[in-house]
Amino acid sequence: MTDFATHSVETAPDAAKPLLEAAQKNYGFVPNLLGTMAEAPALLEGYITLAGILGKTALSETERQIILMTNNRLNGCTYCMAAHTTISQGAGVPEDVIAALRENKGITDGKLEALRQFSIVVNETRGWPADEDVARLLAAGYTKQTVLEVVLATAFKVMSNYTNHIAATDLDAAFAPNAWSADQTKAA
Repeated sequence: MTDFATHSVETAPDAAKPLLEAAQKNYGFVPNLLGTMAEAPALLEGYITLAGILGKTALSETERQIILMTNNRLNGCTYCMAAHTTISQGAGVPEDVIAALRENKGITDGKLEALRQFSIVVNETRGWPADEDVARLLAAGYTKQTVLEVVLATAFKVMSNYTNHIAATDLDAAFAPNAWSADQTKAA
């Protein structure tokens, strides 16, 4: 396996330093994912920029986390499942929703479950949902905008999930209490 550095502000390429400094200020630490992405400053900038854009969608925080955690699970990203569990807890996402996402179980709220199911379809079909899949999401009360925002969130997760797979990013201590493995989903 190729060894990838997890950069600090001091060791990062010059173009990545201000981005890591901002992360340090915002989070109180530089998450290992961002330190790893710093090796390619354009990737780091793209990820941070897309995170900000994702926050401008019409999706609630719970809805965003449903899409993100569904993709994390499907892509087998242990780092992001732990990180987004922690983020979800801090953002007030209901505990039963978080547990359902971690365990690959249905969400009791039918509208949210429709979003989870559509997120699964978009990931598993690589962006080729059937007309019926789109119709089910719309019938649950979502819009065509939602359909496309699922694409946005899925693209965002490709950046982090694939980076973590390739670089074997170490889990930060802040996320360790929410460590996750695909084995937990299979046992559930």
